[in-house]
Amino acid sequence: MVGAALSLVAGLATAQQAPGGGQGGAQGDYNISARSDADKALPNPYARDETYFRIPKTMNLGGTSGIDFDHDGKSIWIAQRCGGQDYCIGSDADPIWKFDGQGRLVKHFGKGLITYPHGLHVDRDGAIWVTDVRTNTHEQQGQSAKRIPGAKPNGAQVVKFSPDGKVLLRLGVQGEYGTDSAHLSQPSAVITAPNGDIFVADGHDSAPSNNRIVRYDRTGKFIKAWGGPEDMNCPHALAMDSQGRLFVADRGNNRILIYDQDGKLLDTWKQFGKPSGLFIDKDDILYSADSQSGIRQQNAYIRGVHVGSAKTGKVTAFIPDPLGNPTPWFPLRGTTGAEGIVAGNGAIYVSQVTPPGLAKYTLK
Repeated sequence: MVGAALSLVAGLATAQQAPGGGQGGAQGDYNISARSDADKALPNPYARDETYFRIPKTMNLGGTSGIDFDHDGKSIWIAQRCGGQDYCIGSDADPIWKFDGQGRLVKHFGKGLITYPHGLHVDRDGAIWVTDVRTNTHEQQGQSAKRIPGAKPNGAQVVKFSPDGKVLLRLGVQGEYGTDSAHLSQPSAVITAPNGDIFVADGHDSAPSNNRIVRYDRTGKFIKAWGGPEDMNCPHALAMDSQGRLFVADRGNNRILIYDQDGKLLDTWKQFGKPSGLFIDKDDILYSADSQSGIRQQNAYIRGVHVGSAKTGKVTAFIPDPLGNPTPWFPLRGTTGAEGIVAGNGAIYVSQVTPPGLAKYTLK
């Protein structure tokens, strides 16, 4: 079990499906005809490092969507799902891990504090923010959350930790979904502005989801919210450029929404794929991780990472998902490839949910 998990981390795995899949023809790029000529022509100047992240044999990496740099600019934090795909309920594992600048696991914490880790953000003071999408008190998509009898309600929250794992702040009401200013409902992502204001992408791709952006001051006091099902569908990730503009991965609508910090819509971009993860570096380079495009999504992209300018919107590179684009009989579930993403120091670091994995990309 451990060896299998480590091989997935190292190589991001390969599809365990023979050509043809036994159900209707050879596996191929089933969405390529819908792609624009410009998207097909994008170069991939990056090579994958399969050995960078090193995990002890006594630990298993779970599905991982949350990833960010430490405030030292070298170390990396992730939020992983306790060795599994989804819930951490009943697990003895720590969901929050830190790797040093050489890819060695050096710290972990958070056991029992997070139900379903999703987004992760490190602020300018070094605090670690984690979004906890689902509760341990409600059924989700027809599946029971399997709450441990007598356990304290948890989930549907954003938790701020010190670098040593102390809880500093909670947003939302633990274990309760809701639509008012006190509650959150499946918060997917969090980011902080230079002045300390907090922005939460409050929604995921299963009910109940508020599909809104919530803004708080640095103390957690509610300021305002905007959006709703008519404006966005699964706001899955957040990024902020040098101008302070807020980029929202409107995954369910295959686009990026760009707002000012008061919620005014400034632009809509569809050239970066179906975004699951977003990151903007100090030079305003935008990285968009697409973990869901394919035949079922009926859009004009394939899975992978688009790289381009956060200033102009021009896309300049594309890294294909190493698993390839899914076929109608694809053996894995709906999300594969890079879901979380950060970039810096001449490299791109990605995290994935299915199969669980981490990887580093550098220029060839």
